[in-house]
Amino acid sequence: MTAPHTTVRGATDGGPQKTVRAFVVAMNGAIRAVRLYPVENAAVQKAIAELGVCADRVRESEGQCTVRRVGDYLFVNDTRLRLTFDNYAAVAALLGMFREAGIGGVGTFEAPPPRSWVVLLSFLQAPPLEYPEEERLSQLMARLETAQVHDFELFPVADESDELDHDLDAKERARQTYVRSLDVTREVITSARLGKSPGLKRVKRAVQGIVDAILTDSSSLIGLTTLREFDEYTFVHSVNVCILSVALGRRLALSKTQLLDLGLAALLHDIGKSRLPLALLNRRGQLADEERVVLQTHTWNGVLALFALPNGGVRPWRSMTAAYEHHMRTDLSGYPKVSRQRKLSLFSKIIAVTDGFDAATTTRVYKDSPWTPADVLRGMRDNPRLGLDPTVVKAFINLTGIYPVGTVVVLDTFELAIVLAANPDPSALSRPIVRLLTDDRGNLLDDPTPVDLTARTATGQFAHTIIRTEDPQRYGINIGDYFA
Repeated sequence: MTAPHTTVRGATDGGPQKTVRAFVVAMNGAIRAVRLYPVENAAVQKAIAELGVCADRVRESEGQCTVRRVGDYLFVNDTRLRLTFDNYAAVAALLGMFREAGIGGVGTFEAPPPRSWVVLLSFLQAPPLEYPEEERLSQLMARLETAQVHDFELFPVADESDELDHDLDAKERARQTYVRSLDVTREVITSARLGKSPGLKRVKRAVQGIVDAILTDSSSLIGLTTLREFDEYTFVHSVNVCILSVALGRRLALSKTQLLDLGLAALLHDIGKSRLPLALLNRRGQLADEERVVLQTHTWNGVLALFALPNGGVRPWRSMTAAYEHHMRTDLSGYPKVSRQRKLSLFSKIIAVTDGFDAATTTRVYKDSPWTPADVLRGMRDNPRLGLDPTVVKAFINLTGIYPVGTVVVLDTFELAIVLAANPDPSALSRPIVRLLTDDRGNLLDDPTPVDLTARTATGQFAHTIIRTEDPQRYGINIGDYFA
């Protein structure tokens, strides 16, 4: 078998997209099952069976089933996978796994038996890291041969991402930037956890993509910060904080060079958690006092982790400072405790706001449910005990509006809506751009309609006005569905 060419096909074809999306999600599900449970577990058997069915569907339509990494894109046969809410985590996970394994992808003409799938996925999750990346492909092929698995072909790495960028519209480019950043963050934090020293080149490239996206089409990328994937919390949170910090830095009139430095600091602000036990980070329920003390060490551990990164002669000092200070609070009542008076850096103040906002609006293992974005902003503005810089908070509210992206609201017409973007009119902070979800009787709309809440009727009255916010979980609304 030879690796197929990279002609972009099916980018807007619902049929192929549905089939390849199901295959990629099933493959990621099988990877998780194999990682978490013994082979004989029913969850593993079910996941492998589902993967086999989805692979068969791809093979039936095109005669083969290949999944490949081409730069920062994922292809199934010749179809580039479009990113959606239900597959972005799977795409990022496969990109990261292929990259670490040193392969460009895997394919098969036949229907592999369940054992072969299990062996392949086990080997890909435990690549021969003792070898250089360019040698891992041959080592994995030798492992498969030893295990008498002959159903797959592994492809070498290909990088044609630059040739594909022109095919993306603004929203898909934002999605690709998001997944690329998620993949890079996973690579850096996972490598740091394993005691390896990943360089900053790919991280800076990802931050460059975020800065460029914020400068050209900020609404698409900010909308993606509403995505939530529990198993990927640490990585998703870091990417969200980076996006929000760069957008806030732009609002504060920072230069592009400063935005690049700020984005790097924000993306790596929690890298210290790579030095903490996974059992603690994934602990369900409230943390005990001694566990909370250990968790708080991620600030100074972040400095140590950043100091250990290859630097090419220039240390990321601003990133180190932000990692150390972002929980310190302006009155120094936070952590870590310091013995001398100090003024927090602007980057630390910005990241403190965006980090607090994203964390408070996200369901966590030790928190029953998130607060609404509007409630979080209100608390940040009105509660000085949070220790946030009031000027930075004000700028953040001007950026997001009183009702941030992803807020579910009830209008005075009794229609339910979700906030899509802050109103571009700075005097209309309470009148964002929304998308109507239901009619006045609560019936879901088949084609949700965007509405500018500054629009007026013929008599000069506002056509719609927000009367309150609502918990999306009460209505079974998945916020990310409207932005990915």
